Amino acid sequence: MNLDWILNNKKRTITLSLIVSILVMALKFAAYYFTKSNAVLTDAAESIVNIIAAGFALYSIYLVNMPLDKNHLYGHGKIEFFSSGIEGLLIMIAGIGTFIPAIFQILSGSKSLENLNTGIYLNVFIILINGGVGLLILESGNRNNSLILKADGKHLLIDSISSMISMMALVLVLASGITILDPIIAILLAFYIIYSGYKILRGSVGGLMDETDEVLLDQIIDIFNSERRKEWIDVHNLKIMRYGTDIHIDCHVTMPYYLSLEQAHDEIGHLEKRVSTKYGDKIDFFIHTDPCIPECCSYCQIADCKVRKHTFEGSIVWDSNRLIRNHKHFVNEE
Repeated sequence: MNLDWILNNKKRTITLSLIVSILVMALKFAAYYFTKSNAVLTDAAESIVNIIAAGFALYSIYLVNMPLDKNHLYGHGKIEFFSSGIEGLLIMIAGIGTFIPAIFQILSGSKSLENLNTGIYLNVFIILINGGVGLLILESGNRNNSLILKADGKHLLIDSISSMISMMALVLVLASGITILDPIIAILLAFYIIYSGYKILRGSVGGLMDETDEVLLDQIIDIFNSERRKEWIDVHNLKIMRYGTDIHIDCHVTMPYYLSLEQAHDEIGHLEKRVSTKYGDKIDFFIHTDPCIPECCSYCQIADCKVRKHTFEGSIVWDSNRLIRNHKHFVNEE
């Protein structure tokens, strides 16, 4: 099978994740049936979350691909943050839910485990499946810039690590005969699962709160600097939001007041074209033009300007600290 045919399509990728999650859940509960291990049960409980999360992610991808409508003028991309947040929350719940039986087993006394070799072999198979598919889904998420796929890929990788830990419990019990190690490792595994879910949830909350994507912001500013024209006297009040594959850019650009409306439009069009060349048609601009004022002359780079009021003192450095501010930038600004 051509993997690119799957990885370049978000729906096919998440469908693969759903199918694999169902298979892995069956294998994990089979391992628990054979071994009666709390660590294996903890790992198996998380696999239920995988299925629920993959199903919700599939529906979320359907929503993301819907066109703009009058109720969603910025598109449906924010569902990606909500989807990854649900996935992170479910992972935390799974960790908490499996923590309690392990504590109960320690308090009530450890039980004997069975068929440890069978459980170990099944775990090795599960680790290979989850790890391999998790890496593929993460690659698809990077290709399609999809937060849903990235979260799901990370989830499967977390799941494969969980299976490694549960397998370690079986190996230690098999080697030492100390059955109390099983619930102890189950508790450690539950803490790991809870923390991993928290990290995914934290990222989704940041997205819902329009937390700045520092990497994207720096990339956009690099384009502004590389394509900078003398007519672009100043850029300020820069805001960048990413919803899934959609990017929204708002900013103010100061231009000479004597430019015609058509000339100003052409300048803005050049800026939009250069950014779109890198990010494609998934980018939406809202650029407001400001007329220059006499104070701008000190950093205006138009050498032959016939209405200059002050001598040129030096150009403005365009960096993230300056461009996000909502006022014009002056050379003597601290």
